[in-house]
Amino acid sequence: MADVPGIGTFTPADGAQGTGKGSYACAPSQPRDVVDTVLGFARTLRHAGVPASPDRVEAMLVALGSLDVLEPGAVYWAGRLTLCAGPDDLDRYDAAFAVYFSGERPRAPRTVGKPEVRLAASAPLEQGTGDGDDETDAPDLAVQASADEVLRHRDVAELTPAEREHLRRLFALLAPATPMRPARRRRPDTRGTIHPARTVRRALRSGGEVTRLMHHRRRTRPRRVVLLVDVSGSMAPYADALLRFAHAAVRARPSSTDVFTIGTRLTRVTREMRLRDPDRALAASGSAIPDWSGGTRLGEVLKAFLDRWGQRGTARGAVVVVCSDGWERGGADLLGEQMVRLRRLAHAVVWVNPHKGRSGYEPLTGGMQAALPSVDHFVSGHSMAAFEELTGVIQRA
Repeated sequence: MADVPGIGTFTPADGAQGTGKGSYACAPSQPRDVVDTVLGFARTLRHAGVPASPDRVEAMLVALGSLDVLEPGAVYWAGRLTLCAGPDDLDRYDAAFAVYFSGERPRAPRTVGKPEVRLAASAPLEQGTGDGDDETDAPDLAVQASADEVLRHRDVAELTPAEREHLRRLFALLAPATPMRPARRRRPDTRGTIHPARTVRRALRSGGEVTRLMHHRRRTRPRRVVLLVDVSGSMAPYADALLRFAHAAVRARPSSTDVFTIGTRLTRVTREMRLRDPDRALAASGSAIPDWSGGTRLGEVLKAFLDRWGQRGTARGAVVVVCSDGWERGGADLLGEQMVRLRRLAHAVVWVNPHKGRSGYEPLTGGMQAALPSVDHFVSGHSMAAFEELTGVIQRA
């Protein structure tokens, strides 16, 4: 795509795209084309649910042609006026802009004489939820952490309705990476093992003299990821967040990701999770799950999964993620036996327990003690930061 006349280059800070790290800054040492940056921002908006169509992206590029692209406020308003289709898109646009460019939403200039209001370091995320000091002569305190950063480390079960709504927007911007595995086929490459046939064919074209050794290496293919989400009563405070994480994983790689819910029954909700809108996907999944907020029979349900799906190839060579607190109402011995079977089939077994994020937690329940010997990675899943860590664990596995 050709450069747009009148537009220079600007660079989001390292890791700003989709990660929420860094800051909006100019980096002359590593310039980035404005068109590529705007296209990447449009992809982030579409993941967040904003219909940033190609004609709207083109309109933003035309607007930036007459503005200073190094000014965050100009870029913010150019995108907001061209990429947003209605009032419902404004909040999602603000969240996507803050994450992509790692900066807060630019604000309009303050009127003369209006007192400047600054938040304290311990300010709550919404009004009327914290204890304040009524003294008028108290010094203003600078903000030490943004609301997004504070919310990333909060326990999901302790959030208010407004904070849960904010967390849903962050989940819409989450892009889990996919683990890769070597494929059987090979492809030409500058490194790797020597390809005798290609080397000989090249030598024949040059009169029979070997002037260059040809190499090839194995291709990579996405490794299947299987998520088993516990929707029993003890996991009710975390079920919504876990299913939203599962939706983000399916959205990132629909063809190689499967989602099941476990409780007293096994339910496959992969088809429902493939809906683009996360709220619609969770509503469809809730209608398909018959044992929502019921009991827990991990051993029996895991056996049903392995008998019906695991042996047929769904779990074979896959990264299996079990999201449960380990409360087993059945026999723990059965759960231990099925975990051994799962470990033999799967490439890696990851167990996500939201209670692990609490200080002083120890896996003392019978279900966790029976399962842990067959678990490769034991992680927490109680906050947004924990889910971001989980994406790295799945990718490295």
